[in-house]
Amino acid sequence: MAYLLLFISAFGAATLLPLQSEAVLVALLVSAKHSALLLILVASIGNVLGSCVNWYLGLRIEKFKDKKWFPISEIKMLKAERIYQKYGFWSLLLSWTPVIGDPITLIAGLMKEGFWRFLLIVSIAKTGRYVFIYFVVMGIGF
Repeated sequence: MAYLLLFISAFGAATLLPLQSEAVLVALLVSAKHSALLLILVASIGNVLGSCVNWYLGLRIEKFKDKKWFPISEIKMLKAERIYQKYGFWSLLLSWTPVIGDPITLIAGLMKEGFWRFLLIVSIAKTGRYVFIYFVVMGIGF
């Protein structure tokens, strides 16, 4: 049940929902009742899959941009596109960061970033974050 809770929180946190998977991971690591490696793996898979949902939404979002209910103005869309064009796929290394990470994954889809490169870079960034959290929680220095 703990792994499922972690997966759901990590998946949701990677979407535009205001969830936080780090707190769940830390609580489970501190409890020492579960495999740390498996916890990191489950959190990483959930978080990366959530980012893949963002990428897919970004890929399909443009067809809705002329709708009245569309939440992003054309000016903001163009600005986000320019930023992604400036920094390119390397900006996906920031996909783990709070606030800007989730929109970056959405913009990557909007900019038609190749899925396999997206998946590789986001997997490195997201897994790296969880590994870092593990080292901090367990008091292991670098």
